[in-house]
Order: sequence, then C-alpha cells, then structure tokens
Amino acid sequence: MMEKRMQDTIVLDEIPFEMDIEMLMKTLHVKEGSSYVKRLEPLVEQALTLARPKAMYRIAFIESKEEDAVVVDGIQLRSRVLRVNLENVQRLFPYVATCGVELETWANSIDDLLQRYWGEVINEMALRVAIKHLNHDVEERYRPGRTSSMSPGSLGDWPIQAQRPLFQLLGDPKETIGVELSDSLLMIPTKSVSGIRFPTETSFASCQLCPRDRCPSRQALYEPGLYESKYAAQ
Repeated sequence: MMEKRMQDTIVLDEIPFEMDIEMLMKTLHVKEGSSYVKRLEPLVEQALTLARPKAMYRIAFIESKEEDAVVVDGIQLRSRVLRVNLENVQRLFPYVATCGVELETWANSIDDLLQRYWGEVINEMALRVAIKHLNHDVEERYRPGRTSSMSPGSLGDWPIQAQRPLFQLLGDPKETIGVELSDSLLMIPTKSVSGIRFPTETSFASCQLCPRDRCPSRQALYEPGLYESKYAAQ
C-alpha cells in the first residue's frame, strides 16, 4: 500500500483489494453450482482489475471549545454531541474514505439490475477495506489509543450540512481521492464515508443516540436517556 504526504495530510491511494468469492456468494445468497455463479464471476474479475479504494485524513488540533461547537484549525464544527465527546481531546483526525471513482463508474455502467446490485455490494466491500486501512494507518502513525468516530448526517445534532466544513478541513478531497459533494451534500462516489475520528476513554457510536428501528448500518444499541444524561446542555 502506497501512502503520500501532502503537508499534514495522509493520502492512501494504493490500498490492496481482494475478494473472498465464497463470502461474496454467501452475502449475495448465490448458491454454488447455480446459473448465477457464471453471471457473478466476470463481475468479480472486472472489479478486481479496476478497484482502487482510497482514503485521506490529517491530524488537526482544537483551538477553542464553545457550548455546542469546537473550532478546529480555524473552522467551526457545530454539534453539541461532538463538543461533549471532545471535552478532553486536543487532537483529532478528519477523514474521507471511498470505494473509488473507478468502481463507481463501473457499477453505474452495468445495465442488468441484479448485476448492478451485485456491483454495489462489491463497492461496499471496497469501502470497508479503505476504512480498515485508514484506521490502521491512524493507529500505526499516531498511536491515539481507543478512538470513536462521528459522521455528518448520522445525527440531527450534526446534520449533513456539516460536510462543508469537514471537507474544508481536508482541503480538496475531489482532487486528492476523487470524492466530491453533490448539491444535496451527498458524497460521490456514493460508497464513501467522511467523519471525525477522535481519542476517547469510552466507546461511542452515533447509533447510541438514534432510535431508528431496523437500520442495516446499526453498530450499537440505542440508549434511551443517554442524550439527556450526558449531552443536553445544563
């Protein structure tokens, strides 16, 4: 895996990507020996040839803390939950990770609806690989210890509009790893994730404050009363 340093920004743009075809078939509910296998195999070959998952991040420092916001390198991040989570923190790591424009373009070019869905699942796998390498690089380079992460749009307290200042902190993700914001502030490629990773003594996931039922992305149980007991302004 090759990494580049752009001032204080770390760019991971040669992340290796391999696929366990048996695990993929299990995920897609494709049975061995079925006619679907012959439709899936060429997609896997294409994806492995094209895939270039990427990530970028930097170390940033908190300049000041307000009641419901923090100022990081001159840029205000407004969120009461983020502010409380950063109470004892001075450095943090804004980041973006993506499956890569190569896989996004490839998946969007597939006409067959089922195969396009398979392509999207492969892209999701590539994104997870990018996130894994990002987290590993942060740990190896900066040794922050236990960390948690928050992403714009994951809570009403830190809405998707926070993508703008987050991208400002990172410089130019479009130029660097091909990730840009749409007019509605969604990321392109769609299989991308952005956020702030920060040291913490206790694990935190936005899911703990989100009551949404049956969320496929849930990483932690909803904890009723947590916001009122820990995050509500006194």
